[in-house]
Amino acid sequence: MTSGEVETFRGPVAPADLGTTLIHEHVFVGHPELDLDFPHPEWCEDAAIETAVVGLDRLWDLGVRTVVDLTVLGLGRDVARVRRIAERVRVQLVASTGYYTADTLPAYFRTHGPGRLVGGPDPLVELFLRDIEVGIARTGVRAGMLKVVTDEPGITPDVRHVMEAAATAHRRTGVPITTHSHAPSRNGRDQLAFFVERGVAPDRLVIGHCGDSEDLDYLRELMDAGATIGMDRFGMEHVLPDDRRTATVLALLAEGYADRMVLSHDAAFFSRVTPPSWRAAHVPHWNMEHISRRIVPALLVGGVTEAQVHQLLVANPARLLTPSAPVE
Repeated sequence: MTSGEVETFRGPVAPADLGTTLIHEHVFVGHPELDLDFPHPEWCEDAAIETAVVGLDRLWDLGVRTVVDLTVLGLGRDVARVRRIAERVRVQLVASTGYYTADTLPAYFRTHGPGRLVGGPDPLVELFLRDIEVGIARTGVRAGMLKVVTDEPGITPDVRHVMEAAATAHRRTGVPITTHSHAPSRNGRDQLAFFVERGVAPDRLVIGHCGDSEDLDYLRELMDAGATIGMDRFGMEHVLPDDRRTATVLALLAEGYADRMVLSHDAAFFSRVTPPSWRAAHVPHWNMEHISRRIVPALLVGGVTEAQVHQLLVANPARLLTPSAPVE
């Protein structure tokens, strides 16, 4: 990794060149075994690639310059496939490493590693470091962000394993960590405490999916501790309507928290979890254009300044994505 630069699918770029950034998105979400043995009827790889190319070109026309693809293992990551898209579009794509599980890992991770049946080094640490320092799956594309998950089950033993490995990879590389949190149980607190105890500075963390919460005290607590909160599910109105998400952002901006929030959608061009037909029928605005077309105008009507919009969508992502100095 080049010091001070951010890795993208097309190589390292200066943080100042990231521009307007959607920091929590997905190009495609799948499941390798299901995709092989029980293909989704709406999935066609060539058509999906064309959809993504057209969609990313529209984003460029709307002023978006960078999209962080947080599709990691457990979500059907295929960096070689996404690279075919990255080579054709103007928008910069950032790849991620990590493991998406809310509870258990595959059995392999329980038999391999220090003190386990087969022994050897921790394969999760090896995986995350290789993805960041060498490249993902022999593509040469290096990861620019680490992703971990705690959901309703909390920090299970396997989730703890993922988080420990992510903390180690962060300390060795300086790549930032973003999370999937469970807002109803306010477990962003547990994530923050876990990582701080393991040498991760709070300002290198994004506690994701905080936009699902309207608990201002909880959100202030995370930001006052130094973390950035992800207001990153605009368009997911089946979870929380956008007008309430927007009201929360407006309230926190009025209190001076512009430097500790980021905006995004957690959208995808295809997801077998919530496929295109379902999204079109139930959440028609859940796409990567929604913030540019509807949310930013709503924020401006609510009294937000252009400088604050720049902070949320340009300055904060650039600060977060810039690797910090390794500490070990």
